[in-house]
Amino acid sequence: MEKINILMPQGVKIIIDTLKGEGYKGYIVGGCVRDSLLKKHPKDWDITTDSLPEKTMEIFKARGFRVVETGLKHGTVTIVINKIGYEVTTFRIEGGYSDNRHPDYVSYTTSIKEDLSRRDFTVNAMAYNEDSGLIDYFGGTEDLNNKIIKTVGKAEDRFNEDALRMLRAVRFSSQLGFQLDTKDLFISIKRNAELIKNISQERIREELSKILVSDEPVDGIIALKESGLLQYIIPELNPTIDFEQHNKHHDKDVFNHTLAVLDNVPNKLELRLAALLHDIGKPKCFTIGEDKQGHFYGHNEVSAQISRKVLKRLRFDNKTINKVSLLVFEHMSKFDKIKLPAIKRFINRVGEENLEDLFQLQIADVKGSAKRSQDTSKILDLREKCEIILNEKQPLTIKDLAVNGGDLMNLGIKEGKEVGTTLNMLLEKILERPELNTKESLSEIILKRRIEND
Repeated sequence: MEKINILMPQGVKIIIDTLKGEGYKGYIVGGCVRDSLLKKHPKDWDITTDSLPEKTMEIFKARGFRVVETGLKHGTVTIVINKIGYEVTTFRIEGGYSDNRHPDYVSYTTSIKEDLSRRDFTVNAMAYNEDSGLIDYFGGTEDLNNKIIKTVGKAEDRFNEDALRMLRAVRFSSQLGFQLDTKDLFISIKRNAELIKNISQERIREELSKILVSDEPVDGIIALKESGLLQYIIPELNPTIDFEQHNKHHDKDVFNHTLAVLDNVPNKLELRLAALLHDIGKPKCFTIGEDKQGHFYGHNEVSAQISRKVLKRLRFDNKTINKVSLLVFEHMSKFDKIKLPAIKRFINRVGEENLEDLFQLQIADVKGSAKRSQDTSKILDLREKCEIILNEKQPLTIKDLAVNGGDLMNLGIKEGKEVGTTLNMLLEKILERPELNTKESLSEIILKRRIEND
């Protein structure tokens, strides 16, 4: 096989050299080989060997290394060197995939070729060590050079073994900027897209997230749509496809506007999720007004509700769900000639930590509109006013008040609902006039109000 030099971490070299010293073969395999050939820095270094897992454990424990049984039934152990864990897996072959996801059984082999033949894509089916050089039986280097994602063997077989591979193919194409093989792989995904229903929502979420934070998220979403996978992953997006907006501010249908927004937001998962979902409720809200223009009144609220449903189904954590649905709900919050108290309420409602993400989403939303409507000045003006308020540390919330519940009760306010009502009343006062936020001034307001109510 081709001779090539890949610089491996010291821990990897120790493992491969130790296996060699015991009469076994060891290779780095999969993504670390691919990334090294692409001059990228691998995140993980996986090792494959003809040593059985129990023997591998015995060899490294005898030398004082920490060994963890991470996936013993699949032939994988983790060897910890300098606090870094390296997965070492025995050459294996897999038989039967009755659930379209997991092999019915795993057996070991002494053939590296047999081990590589079970892998998903040619660019992931290469191995390397310093003695043998690059081992590439399935044309992985050629496909790397041609920037194409192909399966090892027939795509139909690979996807019926593990339906998640269809989504992984799209993910790799987005991450690497590669094309999907149209002669076999893409046709097979279209034919088998429904099999993705056999995959857990958690695994789908992981792959979708990686697509969204890739260098080419728009290409990934288009591939999901054209392959038929999108209708099973986020069917709620289907109505936006080819949905014309009939509005002078838009020159794209809802789906293509969504892609334009996705293309214009920074690479941050919550932001890209919000971009993908921000107009998902538009088709439900469409009306034609007396001005003969299309309108989508309340679509931000409907889109936020749908977003929450989609993200819950995909098993996103509550923090992500809450933030994304907030951004979607607030993405239409643009103000003109707004007074300072209203801006403070806006900051309070959105949360200081979410402001910049919201402004980025709004700017991207405007950039995705028709050219005549790409003015971002109102958004930038609002952002500037928010920055002034925050930099001046003007009081914004109840916790910023110069008095607390205990102070109110000392002034004769009854514990419970009345305390909360009074604090909210004081907050409204200081939003209008922040100079009143002293203990003396607020106490005076409370006493005056009590006298008036007696």
